[in-house]
Amino acid sequence: MKSTFQIEHRLGYRILRWVLSIALVSGALLSAAQIVIDARRVSSELDTQAEQTMALVREAATQAVFSIDDELAQQVVDGLFEQGSVRFANISHPDGEPLGQQARPLANAPYRQLTDSIFRAERSYRIALTRSEDPNIVYGHLEVRYDTGPTAASWLERATLTFGSGLARATILALVLFMVYHLLLTKPLLKIIDSLTKVDPAFPDNRLITPLKGHKQDELGLWVNATNNLLVAISDSQKKQREAEERVSRLSRYDQLTGLPSRDYLLGLLGAAMEETRRKNKILSVFCCGIDDFKSINDQFGYESGDLILQNIADRLEESLPGSQFLKARLGSDQFVVIEKDLDNDYQATITAEKLLHLFSKPISTGEHTIGITATIGVALFPDDAEQLDRLLHFAEQTMTLAKTGSRNCFQFYVASVDQEMRERKRLEKDLAGALDKAQFHLVYQPQISLENGRIIGAEALLRWEHPERGLVPPDLFIPLAELSGSIVDIGRWVLDQACHQAAQWASEGMPMRIAVNLSAVQLRQHDIVETVLETLERHQLPANRLELEVTETTVMTNLEDAIAKLHRFKRKGIQIAVDDFGTGYSSLTYLKRMPVQHLKIDKQFVRDLLINEEDTRIANTIIDLGKSLNLSVIAEGVETPEQEHYLRQRGCQLAQGYFFSKPLQSQEFESFVVKFHDKMIENNA
Repeated sequence: MKSTFQIEHRLGYRILRWVLSIALVSGALLSAAQIVIDARRVSSELDTQAEQTMALVREAATQAVFSIDDELAQQVVDGLFEQGSVRFANISHPDGEPLGQQARPLANAPYRQLTDSIFRAERSYRIALTRSEDPNIVYGHLEVRYDTGPTAASWLERATLTFGSGLARATILALVLFMVYHLLLTKPLLKIIDSLTKVDPAFPDNRLITPLKGHKQDELGLWVNATNNLLVAISDSQKKQREAEERVSRLSRYDQLTGLPSRDYLLGLLGAAMEETRRKNKILSVFCCGIDDFKSINDQFGYESGDLILQNIADRLEESLPGSQFLKARLGSDQFVVIEKDLDNDYQATITAEKLLHLFSKPISTGEHTIGITATIGVALFPDDAEQLDRLLHFAEQTMTLAKTGSRNCFQFYVASVDQEMRERKRLEKDLAGALDKAQFHLVYQPQISLENGRIIGAEALLRWEHPERGLVPPDLFIPLAELSGSIVDIGRWVLDQACHQAAQWASEGMPMRIAVNLSAVQLRQHDIVETVLETLERHQLPANRLELEVTETTVMTNLEDAIAKLHRFKRKGIQIAVDDFGTGYSSLTYLKRMPVQHLKIDKQFVRDLLINEEDTRIANTIIDLGKSLNLSVIAEGVETPEQEHYLRQRGCQLAQGYFFSKPLQSQEFESFVVKFHDKMIENNA
C-alpha cells in the first residue's frame, strides 16, 4: 500500500507541510509585529530622553547666552557629551554664532544600514533659549543631535531574540499538531484505504471496511458506516443509474413539454430520412409550422394556457399523422416541424400543408377559455431546394417567417428568392422601428357614401408610410411587419389619436362625420385598449358615436371570449363596431351573432369582379342579405365603376367607398372634396 503513491503525495506529508508553513508564517508575522511595536517604543523613548535632557540644561544654557559666558556654555556642552549617544551639541546666539560647541563622529557598526533606515542615523533637536521674566525675547538656541546607533544595537539584539524564539515556538507547535493529525486522521485513513482496495467491485458487499478502534462514534466511524451502507446498496444504485441514464437520454432527445423529438434529435432523424429518400429516388418535404401571434396569446391568457395549447397541438400531430410516413418535432417556442417521406410529387406536399392548416385552426379549450388559433407554414423540399439537412430546415423556417409578413393562416413553398426577400424584410423592419419617432407616417381619409341619399356620412382613416428612400410603402407590406414586431400598438395609438383629432376639428368647422379606424388583433389583445380609446375620445372631446372601430373576423377569433367582451364595452360607451373584410375569414353566423357590431364591410375582392364573376356576385348578395336579416348596415369597399355603384344601391347595400367616389385624400383635400360633393348633390337635386 505504501508503494502505491510517492511520499510527497501522501496526506500526512501535505498536512506536515501545510501546518509547518502556516505555523512558521504565523510565527514570523507575530514576531515581526512585536519587533515593529518595540521599534516604535524605542523611537518614542529616544524623543522623550532628548526632551528631558534638554529641559535639564535649558536654564544653564540660557544663563550662559544671557551673560555671554563662553566657559559656562562650554561646560553645559561638555555635560551633554557625558551621554554616549550625544553626537553634537551647540549653544548659539540668535544670529547663529556658536557660544559653546562640541561634536564627534557617528558610531561605526555593520548593522547601521538596517537600523538607520528605521530610526535614522541621527536625530536633531533644537529649542529657543528665553528667560521667564521676558519669554518673548530669544537670547539664543540650544541644538543637540543624538546618534541612534547605541540604542539601535540594543533594539536589534532584542529583535533577533524575539524573531528566533517566535519561529522556534511555531515549529514546535507545528510538529505537535502534525503528530495529533497523524494519530487521529492520517493513520486511520490509511487503514480505511487499505480496506477499500480489498473490496471486490463485482461483489462490493462481500468484504466491507473493518471498523476502526476508538473511532466508532466520531466522523471517521460514521464515514466507515456510511461507506459500508453504500457498498451494500451498490447493486441497486447501478440499476437506478442505468434507468436515470435512459431518462436523461430521452430528455435530451425529446421536448419535455410536448414529448415530441427536440431540434437536435430531429436533425439526426432528418439526416437518415434524407438518405433513405435519396436511395428510393423520392421526394421529402419539411413543414415548419409557426402559431400565429403566440406571444399575444401568452400575454392575454397566461403561460399555462400557452403550454396547454402546445401540448394539444402535439397530441393532434401524433394522432393525425402516422409515424411510418411522418416525423414530428418541436423546434422551440411556438414552432413545430413535420417531415413527410416517400412523396412522388410536390402536389402531395400541398395536400399535407392544407391538412396541417386545418389541424391547427381548430379552437382549443384551456378550461376557462376557448382560444382560436391559426398557423403559418413554410415548406421546403428535398432534394429540389437543398441537399444539406441544416439548410433544408433553415429554408423551411425562413419561408414560414416570410409568409407571416404577408398574411396568416396560410402555407408557402420555398423559392430561391426567399433569402433576398428576408434580407429586404429585415431592412424594412429596422426602418419601421424608427418611422413613428421620425414622423414618417401620415393619415389619408377615404369618404364613405350613403347609397340611400348620396351624402358623405363618414371617412375611413388610412395609414401611409412615406419612406425617405423607398417612397410610399404599401400598407400590405409594413402593417404585417408592425403586427409581428409589436410596434403596431404604438402606431395604432398614434393613428387613433390623429384620427380623433381630425374628426374633432372637422366638427368644430361645421363638418361633423363619423371616423373609422382599423383595430388590429395585437391592439385588441392589449388589456388597456378600451381605456386607451376612451381616454383619446375624452382628450379630443369627440362623442363616442363619431368613432367606428373596424376589426376583422380573424382579429376577433384569435381570442374570441376576450375580444367579444371588449367589443361589448366599446358598444356600451356608444362606439360603433364594423367587421372589416367580411367573407374572407371564418364567416360563422354563430360568432357573428355574438359580436356587438353595427356594420359589415364587403371585402373589395368580391366587389372588384361584381357582375363579372358569378361567385363573387353571389357572395356580395349573401352578405347584403345577411346584413338585412341581422339589422346591420353593409358597407361595400373598392367601388370603382358606376355599374358597381348602381347594382349595390339597387340590392340594398347602404354604404360604399372606393375610387368611384374618391381616392384616399389628405385632410385639406378631403375638406374640399366634401364641399364640392355636397354642392354637386344640391345641384343635381335642383
